[in-house]
Amino acid sequence: MSYKNYPMVSRIVFGRGSFDQLGDILLPKRVNQRAPFVYLVDDVFQNNQWINSRIPLAYKDIIIFVSADEEPKTSQVDALVEKIILDFSELPSGIIGIGGGTVLDLAKAVSILLTNPGEAKDYQGWDLVKSPAIYHVGIPTISGTGAEVSRTTVLTGPDRKLGINSDYTPFDQVILDPELTKDVPKSQWFYTGMDCFIHCIESLNGTYLNAFSQSYGEKAFQLCQEIFLEDHLTKEEAEDKLMMASWHGGMSIAYSQVGVAHALSYGLSYLLGTKHGIGNCIVFNHLEDYYPEGVRVFKQMMEKHEIELPKGICAELEDHQFDIMIDVALSLEPLWENAIGSKWKAIITREKLKALYQKM
Repeated sequence: MSYKNYPMVSRIVFGRGSFDQLGDILLPKRVNQRAPFVYLVDDVFQNNQWINSRIPLAYKDIIIFVSADEEPKTSQVDALVEKIILDFSELPSGIIGIGGGTVLDLAKAVSILLTNPGEAKDYQGWDLVKSPAIYHVGIPTISGTGAEVSRTTVLTGPDRKLGINSDYTPFDQVILDPELTKDVPKSQWFYTGMDCFIHCIESLNGTYLNAFSQSYGEKAFQLCQEIFLEDHLTKEEAEDKLMMASWHGGMSIAYSQVGVAHALSYGLSYLLGTKHGIGNCIVFNHLEDYYPEGVRVFKQMMEKHEIELPKGICAELEDHQFDIMIDVALSLEPLWENAIGSKWKAIITREKLKALYQKM
């Protein structure tokens, strides 16, 4: 029996205001004055002095504001890598991602592609990265995706939506400062929080479940119920707990896998560009046959927070478009094996998946 030798984030700071420690953390990591720190920052913060004034720029350090309006693409990674290589005479001292899951995934991917030849699409898959990434730091400004802790960076490429899953993907340092999430719009807070909730459900109900993933998944599930169904928490307490739920939810799938919702959501994202959090919610809402108890609780949470999901997003699609989504979903074999078991191909038919997409 072979067990995963799983890489973890090696250093983590948690606490309100801990973002201000970034300068001290980076100081010993600077290679020299010509090797900059490159900050990839969600462009929603472009005019946010509360955050930007606290980024510890020195020497040739730069901030690159990146759009998170769409899911991260391999072409976006390649363009960022090319810009960094052309703009500087030396490799950066490090890449720091400040934002949600999209920006964190971009930061992980850029740090890998700076030390590995070729294009980002060449590394979509499992364990294709051969050389260690440059030093990279993740600072989430929204909680739920688990991108801060995972060994994958999910990218939409020319042929598929698939992560760069490798031992070199996880961040070297993560700063978890719940204060940075204080201005997240309510709908975004819900959709991204549900990404965490769905991680738990898919992990806890999967065939890959083991005591390691179960211990993290159960804690994240408990925190999600407290945050999204109970009324006794202050806003600050809820922010703190959701940041930890995101961490635990990410860890719960680290040693297992996600399942049906994520597989189908990848199809929506690839064809329609549906953002990951809301895509998971649209899919999960129709998965009573696979996760009956999880879907029941999810619907309670939607009702409590008065969330209306988009309807009919697949209503106008043609057969060949359904085929594209189904192909993407079916290509994610580990997700189906976790959800259904080793005989999943005899159970999950194209007709079943098309019928599910037609409900959305």
